[in-house]
Amino acid sequence: MIYEPAKCPIRFGLGSFGDRWTLLIVRDLMFRGTTRFQEFLIAGEGISTNVLSDRLARLEEDGIVSRSPHSADRRQVVYGLTPKGHDLLPVMLAISSWSQQWDPQTSVCDRFAADLRADFSAVCDEARHLAPRALRARVTPEKA
Repeated sequence: MIYEPAKCPIRFGLGSFGDRWTLLIVRDLMFRGTTRFQEFLIAGEGISTNVLSDRLARLEEDGIVSRSPHSADRRQVVYGLTPKGHDLLPVMLAISSWSQQWDPQTSVCDRFAADLRADFSAVCDEARHLAPRALRARVTPEKA
């Protein structure tokens, strides 16, 4: 057999981050610097507490998200991307570029989208070194 479904890389990826909520959580960690459970809830997506709990647990189990006590208040939990989670940056940027090209409602900086299409690897390398706020500013169009 030439193709073995169980060894398919797309299947593996979708098993880790293949639903709407999971990628939105990764987006918020990566581009918005969201770190607390309550911040995810008020992000404007309308995710329920049980779904958020489930997705965060799955992301932690898959090694994409880490969970640790807050340094100032040990009763609170702080979430962050692991190196495996940070490695989803090219996926997130590719989705952003594709959406900007095909969805008129998508809001991505035109220059950033053009840079992605011109030299995807270089933009990914540059973006890896940006903090969430700076990365979001690079991707999001300036307001007139």
